[in-house]
Amino acid sequence: MLTADFDFELPADRIADYPAPRGESRLFCPDFDASRRHGTIADLPELLLPGDLLVVNNTRVLPARLFGTRECGGRVELLLAEKIGGDDWLCLARPGRRAKPGTTIELGEVLRATFLGREEGGLFRVRFSEAVEPHLDAIGHIPLPPYIKRPDEPLDRVSYQTVYAREPGSIAAPTAGLHFTPEILERIRGRGVAVAEVTLTVGLGTFKPITADLVHEHVMDRERYDIPEETATALQATRAAGGRIVAVGTTVVRTLEGAAQAAGGLPRPGADSTDIFISPGFDFRVVDLLLTNFHLPRSSLLILVSALAGRTRVLDAYREAIAAGYRFYSYGDAMLIGPVSPGRAAPPSAGSSPAP
Repeated sequence: MLTADFDFELPADRIADYPAPRGESRLFCPDFDASRRHGTIADLPELLLPGDLLVVNNTRVLPARLFGTRECGGRVELLLAEKIGGDDWLCLARPGRRAKPGTTIELGEVLRATFLGREEGGLFRVRFSEAVEPHLDAIGHIPLPPYIKRPDEPLDRVSYQTVYAREPGSIAAPTAGLHFTPEILERIRGRGVAVAEVTLTVGLGTFKPITADLVHEHVMDRERYDIPEETATALQATRAAGGRIVAVGTTVVRTLEGAAQAAGGLPRPGADSTDIFISPGFDFRVVDLLLTNFHLPRSSLLILVSALAGRTRVLDAYREAIAAGYRFYSYGDAMLIGPVSPGRAAPPSAGSSPAP
């Protein structure tokens, strides 16, 4: 399958630079008929069934973008990518030509960073003069995606975190979760739907561009995840009772399916990492239904959604969403979609006006 098969045209004015008020984003449901096909995220509780399990990613975004100056002058930007021990990190640096080994960057009044060398994937090994984490709230910036053509603002410290974000470490938000409010989550629980958490630390790999012409030649970077004991138990109980497992975002899909692949069945509790690349033909073992934002053309995220719901069906849905004025990407609107052959993921047949 060609990477070009996952291309589509998106008008520039469909890219969301700012979020809608939390809880008010639009929700597109291609599996439902006209009465519920286009709504808002506040409609989600009524689209789920008692006995379903909603799984969210509780990772927290670090203010991981740092700006400093070299001792001899010149501004340098660092993006923390991965902590690799002690006070050493793998970082992206811009401009890279200023990241020569031994170069020191002043970051605020007390923190310094020294380049130690270049690593794979265009990353640099950087050693900080002391632990960088305590300084991030003061000197760090939220690493908004590059298609948001503005600097980060104070509002992003809140808007670019989910309301259940707890485990720090990610450099990008699990954006499908940005739509939830505590009230919507409470209504979901009141519907008889359980809510469980996993942690996947979102790194550069999630958004790594696909440069190969053939989809199967793309290689994902590894990302760390953790599945609590209570979540593994809830997954087992939901499956045993015939309920649906609803993933909030592609990071949850990769966590659950990567862990299931490692376990040879439903995920087991514990921490591990995955480089799973989900593309059409993938055998889903866990996820029955997906709440997701609208993703970039030719991206691994769009390919993942297409693996679940079918490439033609997803691209048709994207075209309909564009025509209907939906907002795209991280601060955009959401879509609730299941597989081509629904099985457990089929919408309710009574009282909800679903598509046949």
